[in-house]
Amino acid sequence: MNLVIDRGNSSTKIAVFDGCRLVHQAVIDLFEPSAFIRFITTYAVENIIYCSVVPTEQGLIDFFKNNNLRFVELTNRIAIPISLHYDTPETLGRDRIAALVGAWSLQPNKAALIIDMGSCITYDFITDEGVFEGGNIAPGFAMRLKAMHHFTGQLPYVEVEEPVAYLGKNTNQALLGGAYWGILHEIDGVISQLKLKYEDFSIFLTGGSAKHFEKQIKNCTFAEPNLVLIGLNEILIYNDIH
Repeated sequence: MNLVIDRGNSSTKIAVFDGCRLVHQAVIDLFEPSAFIRFITTYAVENIIYCSVVPTEQGLIDFFKNNNLRFVELTNRIAIPISLHYDTPETLGRDRIAALVGAWSLQPNKAALIIDMGSCITYDFITDEGVFEGGNIAPGFAMRLKAMHHFTGQLPYVEVEEPVAYLGKNTNQALLGGAYWGILHEIDGVISQLKLKYEDFSIFLTGGSAKHFEKQIKNCTFAEPNLVLIGLNEILIYNDIH
């Protein structure tokens, strides 16, 4: 069994895979060895891959290694089944790499745009030859709402939710609509721009905020909330082979 750990800015997702089959998944709040023991023992885990967008905790890595578990940390030096055409691979988010591999594994030999809607929204493009051509990073849904409150003297903070109409009838609705519809127009713009160069590509939507947008994105090919976890498991399998 494989244990996959994806530590993001706001939460940590874990999943257990039996080969390529997802067996169990969860979100945990406590990030220390005791939080993982139950999963390791219950599912007889033998292999672990760890991906983090925050600094790595050496104590946790030592725990995995000291318990006779095959441990792999996703870094820019690890072997992956795609090519990265990126000027600074050492700064490329590990979750972005995993999402790219996840999309490639679900639909190999097909170009794809991966839209990951987490704390930030990332737009990453991979060609039908498995080459990552680059991407963009934009503020996420909650971040936009928080920024409008934080950087002004009068605007309130509005909780994340889907707006009831395109035009707001009060300040709260206007803030919510500005963030929400602005993201949708941004997504449409990215897709339209890429279609000027690439004739055919799939669109993968993932991340915590994706549920608020997937029905509005007409061109979405796959809404896969576990794309990063799937990609991490594929990287773990790939490194067991190579």
